[in-house]
Amino acid sequence: NNPTAEADIKTVTEFTNTLVAGDLDKAKSYLADKCMTYGPGPADSAGVAEFAEHWKGNYKMESDRKVSFVAETFNVKTGGLAGHWVATWGDYTFTSNGITVKFPYHCAYHIADGKIDISRIYYDQLYIFQKLGYTLTPPGSK
Repeated sequence: NNPTAEADIKTVTEFTNTLVAGDLDKAKSYLADKCMTYGPGPADSAGVAEFAEHWKGNYKMESDRKVSFVAETFNVKTGGLAGHWVATWGDYTFTSNGITVKFPYHCAYHIADGKIDISRIYYDQLYIFQKLGYTLTPPGSK
């Protein structure tokens, strides 16, 4: 049971909607100073500054961004991941070079003192690249 469930869901909902709407400064206001973001790949991680640069790139390449999602909260009581969490499941849509891409994603956010201090996102990057026309060439092929 999460005693701050409603406030935590509101934080994540407002963060997500402002980020996708293109208001990076407002979106960053929902992040703790030492927030770390992870994903979609296991080696992908970024602090707030790197996260912001990534989204500035998205804003240049993507138009007509949309997001729809549901959110649920839970409380981890012990261990290294203890605390209040909000999980979102949804779809993200954007257009790039005339191609519209829609894909499902999942994100889990750790909330501390009313701010997001950990974000872990999961989605299929290969699907997105293939939808945009990229191809995957196995090693050793011509």
